[in-house]
Amino acid sequence: MSEPLAERMRPRRLEDYVGQRSIIGKGAILRNMVDTRNVSSFILWGPPGVGKTTLAQIVANTIEVPFYTLSAVTSGVKDVRNVIDRAAQGRFFNSRSPILFIDEIHRFNKSQQDSLLSAVEKGIVTLIGATTENPSFEVIRPLLSRCQLFVLSPLERADLEALLHRAIEKDTILSKRDIELKETEAIIHYSGGDARKLLNLLEIVCNSVPDGDKVVITNDIVRRCLNETPLAYDKDGEMHYDIISAFIKSIRGSDPDGALYWMARMIEGGEKPEFIARRVVISAAEDIGLANPNALLLANAAFDAVMKVGWPEGRIPLAEAVVYLATSPKSNSAYMAINSALEKVRETGNLPVPLHLRNAPTQLMAELGYSDGYKYPHDFPNHFTEQQYLPDALQSTRFWHAQHTPSEEKLYQNMLTRWGERYRQADETV
Repeated sequence: MSEPLAERMRPRRLEDYVGQRSIIGKGAILRNMVDTRNVSSFILWGPPGVGKTTLAQIVANTIEVPFYTLSAVTSGVKDVRNVIDRAAQGRFFNSRSPILFIDEIHRFNKSQQDSLLSAVEKGIVTLIGATTENPSFEVIRPLLSRCQLFVLSPLERADLEALLHRAIEKDTILSKRDIELKETEAIIHYSGGDARKLLNLLEIVCNSVPDGDKVVITNDIVRRCLNETPLAYDKDGEMHYDIISAFIKSIRGSDPDGALYWMARMIEGGEKPEFIARRVVISAAEDIGLANPNALLLANAAFDAVMKVGWPEGRIPLAEAVVYLATSPKSNSAYMAINSALEKVRETGNLPVPLHLRNAPTQLMAELGYSDGYKYPHDFPNHFTEQQYLPDALQSTRFWHAQHTPSEEKLYQNMLTRWGERYRQADETV
């Protein structure tokens, strides 16, 4: 059985390493350390699949020193000391320190991390730690102070596309197959900036096509291979969902009589009271929304009452809420806004949080620029000052658009007062 594609494609040289140009590009600190063969201990902090383990192996291969590896998930203090003893015994006078790579170093407890201190301080080993968690919180300060910190980012789209083409053209197995990379949006989206996940997805798609047949990679094929299309849920038959649909649409259409009739059908049919109550709460938020914010409060109160009293008395607070919702003014602006935001997130992926909006509870994070430049709104007149709250790539994007019901018009006018043309111009195009 062959190795997984992600392992076969693991780069062995810095020249083949994709991404992280800020730390391994020409003139970058880590690149200079490797080029001069003068590597000090460091910690790699970043999400899964961005090349932390690979980078550690490349560093060891490049400077030609022994490479020891431990996983913090399965290793204890005894394992750490054994590796340190082996490293000390195998080291020649004035030779470079061997590298001890510890994956998921954040999982080591204090005593396990303490056991590393002396060896790192004396140069018995050069420590390379990899973590997906903030080292300010998970790595003890004495160890952190002895290590350089490098922050790795999710791979960018261009990097992921380069990996796809490289795998198709150079992998010992895939290069022998007829593969057409027709569409890349889905495979890149589902990878989430994770190179390992990207290559695993590519391998899954290719393995779904018999050997000898042409592999055409499209968005639909990727989704199908991942079973992303949800299956229909029909626990109690089609009528169950037809009636709840009629119930919700009657509330949305401002017909209290229709809503009460369909609710009565559900009650008589033996529907659970909490199911109906949940749909009422959802309708209050989705269809009435900011046109009458009290609707959600009443719907939630009806839910609580039903859970306390059950049937048959629970029909009374439910009926009160349903009539109130059906006769209320309607707005789905909040519903549309969150759907628009979710669509944009799926389209753009994990955009970085602007530095001035990041939390900086530790000195390390402050030194990295976290929270630098943030303006505290309460320090300004009317508790407002204009500043950027969205990622750089989306800073002019609007998700919420007022629908100008009497209640919502007040919110809209408040936004116009604060943000001016940003709100007026965007709403004129809606």
